[in-house]
Amino acid sequence: MKHKFYLKTKKEQRQAQFKLAGVAIFLNLLLLLLLWAIGLPILGLLCISITLTIVAPFFDVPSLVKQGQLIYYSPLFLIEKEKDGVITIHGGTLFDYYYVIDRKLNGAQRTNLIIKGYLDGLLHLIEEYERKAPNSIKIKGTSYIINERTASKIGLKKVETNWLQRFILSFNYFNLTTSYSLAKAKLSFPNLNNTDSFEGDMDTLIQQKAYLLRVKKMIVKKIPI
Repeated sequence: MKHKFYLKTKKEQRQAQFKLAGVAIFLNLLLLLLLWAIGLPILGLLCISITLTIVAPFFDVPSLVKQGQLIYYSPLFLIEKEKDGVITIHGGTLFDYYYVIDRKLNGAQRTNLIIKGYLDGLLHLIEEYERKAPNSIKIKGTSYIINERTASKIGLKKVETNWLQRFILSFNYFNLTTSYSLAKAKLSFPNLNNTDSFEGDMDTLIQQKAYLLRVKKMIVKKIPI
């Protein structure tokens, strides 16, 4: 599993971003003119907001990675730079899904590929910190995909999702819908009511390494070579 964006040269990366920005601007201008013509210009602002949430990761993620604020542990798993003894984990963004997921795969195969990406990231994180155990590092994350039962198996416990996290997810709903649809290989809508936040100790996660390796072995068998 490779991240095709980072395999590009710096020049090719910039060209890809400029092309995306150009297409987004052109389509929004076209839509604005159409909405203006039919007397609904206010909807143009909504369209621009939606477009920004969709294209933002294609610029924000590479920039934050360059700054060292985001770190890849697999092409579909990132963490925020450790702060005050806490590591915040993230699944791949729309940007990552676009460049990593093979369009030839069906929905089930894509889902397994994403799960493998999460497992690869967690295992690489474990391998880095198990050499330092015991330690006081905490990990946390928010997801509308991982349920409480799955999280508990890897040593994470459910905690209350604060209003800011819910607002961010709601604001990025169209982005998440695009990501979810890409993952399912068809138009699909995520249920944000299933959003949960989880926290745990790095040492507890490390103890689940053998379990994660077993799950990864099963998942790999379901992905075409």
